[in-house]
Amino acid sequence: MSTNEEAGKDLATAVTEAATNPWLIAIVVALAAFMEVLDTTIANVSLNYIAGGLGVSEDEASWVVTTYLVANAIIVTATSYLANSFGRKTFFLVCLGLFTVSSVLCGMAWNLQALLLFRVLQGFGGGGMVPVAQSILADSFPPAKRGQAFALFGVAVVVAPAVGPTLGGWISDNISWQWCFLINGPVGAVSMVLVYMLVKEVRPAGTRVRFDWIGFILVAAFLGALEFVLDRGQQDDWFGSNFIITCTCISALAVLLLIPWEASRRNPVVDLRMMTTRQFGSCFLVMLATGAILLATTQFLPQLVQGSFGYTATWAGLVLSPGGVVTLVMMFVTGLLSTRVQPKYLIAIGATIIALSMYVMTNINPDSAFWFFVKARMLTSVGLPLVFVPIMAASYDGIPPHKTDLGSALLNAARNTGGSIGVSLASNVLAHRAQFHQSSLAANAIPSGVPYQQTMQQLVHYFAAQGSSIGQAQQQAIAWIGQQVQAQASLLAYIDVFCTLMLVSASAVPLALLLRKVKLGGEVHLGH
Repeated sequence: MSTNEEAGKDLATAVTEAATNPWLIAIVVALAAFMEVLDTTIANVSLNYIAGGLGVSEDEASWVVTTYLVANAIIVTATSYLANSFGRKTFFLVCLGLFTVSSVLCGMAWNLQALLLFRVLQGFGGGGMVPVAQSILADSFPPAKRGQAFALFGVAVVVAPAVGPTLGGWISDNISWQWCFLINGPVGAVSMVLVYMLVKEVRPAGTRVRFDWIGFILVAAFLGALEFVLDRGQQDDWFGSNFIITCTCISALAVLLLIPWEASRRNPVVDLRMMTTRQFGSCFLVMLATGAILLATTQFLPQLVQGSFGYTATWAGLVLSPGGVVTLVMMFVTGLLSTRVQPKYLIAIGATIIALSMYVMTNINPDSAFWFFVKARMLTSVGLPLVFVPIMAASYDGIPPHKTDLGSALLNAARNTGGSIGVSLASNVLAHRAQFHQSSLAANAIPSGVPYQQTMQQLVHYFAAQGSSIGQAQQQAIAWIGQQVQAQASLLAYIDVFCTLMLVSASAVPLALLLRKVKLGGEVHLGH
C-alpha cells in the first residue's frame, strides 16, 4: 500500500514539476495552434479528391475551405470576452475539444452538406484557440523570455500553412482525403490531456464586463459576408452573381452600422480607437499584408507547379517543405534578434526580403526546375519570421493590460482576413491577366504569318510521322498551338500575380518604419 502511495506521490511530483516548466506549456499550446492553422490549407490540394469522393463538382467542394474561414473570422472577435468569462484554460479546452470532435466528424461525413456543417463547427473551435494560446503563453513566461516563447509559437502559425499542402497532398495521394481531418483526432485528444495537466487556470480579476452583443453581431455579419465575397467572388463571377451582391451589401451595411456603435461603447467588441493609433493601426495593416502573402503564396505556388509543370499533389507540397525548415530556424534566430534590434527595423527588413522573393518568382519560365521554386520559397521563409515575431512586441506597446486579449484577437482577425484578401486578389489577377495574355498571344498567332505557317508545317510533319493522316495531323497541330498559347498565358498571369504580391509586401516597409521604438527585452503583453 505504501508503495502505491509513493508511486502516486512521484507521479504528482512529476506533473507539478512539468507544470512549472513553461516550455512544456509552450510546446503543447503551439501544437494545438499548429493543428488549427494547418486546417486552413490542408484541404486545398485535396479538393478534387473530396469532390470525387462525395460526388460533387470541385467548385462545390471548395466550400470546404470557405466555410472554415468564415466560421474562424466570426468567432475570433468574441474570444476575449469568452476567455475572460470562463477562464482561459476552460475556454481553450472547450475550443480544442470542439475542434477535435468536429475534425473526426469531417472525416466521417456522408455528404457535402454534413461536411460543411462539421467544418463550420471546426472553424468555431479553431478560431478561439490561437488568440487564447497567445494569452496562455504570456501567463506562463516571465517578461524577458516571452520573445523566445512567441518565436516557438510563431513556428506553428507560419510553418503550418506550408506543411498543410504537403501533408494533405501526401495523405490524399496515398491514403484517403478523410484522413486529412481524422489525423486531428488522436493529436487533439493528447493535446487536451496535456493542457488539462499542465496549464493553470487564469480568471481575470475585477467586475465582469457586459458583452457587446450588437457589436459582435455586426462584426460577424461584416467579416462573415466579406469572407464569402472574397472567397467566392472569382468562382461566382463577382457582381454578376446575386449571392455576391447580397453579401457585399450585408458587409457594407454592417460596417456602416458598426463604426458609430462601437465608437460610442464603453467596452466595445472592436476598439476602433485602438485601431486608429499609429502603433497598433500600423501593425494591424502590416499583419493584413503579411497574411495575404503567407496564404496567397501557400495556395498559388502549389497550384502553379501542378497546373503548369505537371507536379503531383505530393510534389507540389514538397516545394513548400524546405521553406518550413528555414522558417523553423529563423523563428528562433528572430527571437534572439528581438532582444537586440528594434521591431520596426526587423519588420522592415523582413518585408523587404519577402518582396525580393516575390520578385525572384517573376522570373519563372517553362524550363524552371524544382529547386528554383524551392529556393524562392526558402527566401520567403527567411522574411516571414522577421515580421511575425517582432510585430507582437510592437503591436502591444502602449496598450493597457486589460485590452491585450482584444488586441490579440484583432491581430488574428487581421491575419485571417488578410489571407482571404490575398487569395482573392491573386485569383482575380490570375483570371483577368490570363485572359489578357491569351488575347495578346492569339492576336500574334496569325495563320497567314510566316512563323505560324512554319510552325504548322513542322508540327504536321511530326504528327504525320507518328502515324496520323494529313487531316488529323493538321487538327493536332492546331490543338497543340492552342495549348501552348494557353500555357504561356497562364505562366505570364502567374508572373503578374507574384508582381502584385511583391507590391503588397513592399507596402509594409513604410508602415513598419512608422512604428515607435519599444523597450527591448521588456514585457510583451498578450493576455493580461
